[in-house]
Formats: sequence, structure tokens, C-alpha cells
Amino acid sequence: QVQLVESGGGLVQTGGSLRLSCAASIRYFSTVPMAWFRQAPGKEREFVAAIRWSADTTYYADSVKGRFTISRDNTENTVFLQMNSLKPEDTAIYYCAAGTPYSSTYWKGVGYEYWGQGTQVTVSS
Repeated sequence: QVQLVESGGGLVQTGGSLRLSCAASIRYFSTVPMAWFRQAPGKEREFVAAIRWSADTTYYADSVKGRFTISRDNTENTVFLQMNSLKPEDTAIYYCAAGTPYSSTYWKGVGYEYWGQGTQVTVSS
């Protein structure tokens, strides 16, 4: 059974930083792309960042480019999202997601089949 468990959310002031982690119980973790999505109150879920299974390629939404960094540790089955220079508009529930092995569409933010329960990030102004 696949499980994704996020941690690291919290309350931070504008300009601050947070690091989210997602522990994945996927035995074939090193073959799947991973991503972070977020959903703010009253808004649809949106793609934030994705990373290839080999960790050599990353993609970001324009709204977070230059401020957020996605990374992964295939030895620990964990993916991270380092968030710097946080803004109030970054406030949302952040979800970790796992794609299908060797997906060719992961960078579009589609085809993710497993999701975590989410972690709340609140940025105060």
C-alpha cells in the first residue's frame, strides 16, 4: 500500500522560509516522478514543482520560480520542498504527489496517482 506523508508546514512571516518533507512508502520510488501541489482556500489545486525520478530535472510554476526548490533523496524515499522568500499568497495546503514510473508527462503536472494528506503552510503579512 502506497503512503505519502508530508511534514514541515507551519506559520511563518512574510520573507521567511520553510522546508517541507514527504516520506513515501513506494518500493519503486527511484522510478517515479514526484511533485508538490497546493490548494488555497476557495481556489483550485495548482501545480507547484516536480522532479524527475533521477533527480536531474526539475520544473516549477512561474509563481514560485527562484524562491522554491524541489529535491529528493532516493536512498530515503523522501522528497523535499525548500520554500524561501515566502509571501502571503503562498498560504495553502501543500500536497505531495507521486507519478507513474518513468512518466513522460510529469512535468505538465498531470498523471499523479498517489497523494499525501497535505500540510498547512500559512504566511502572515
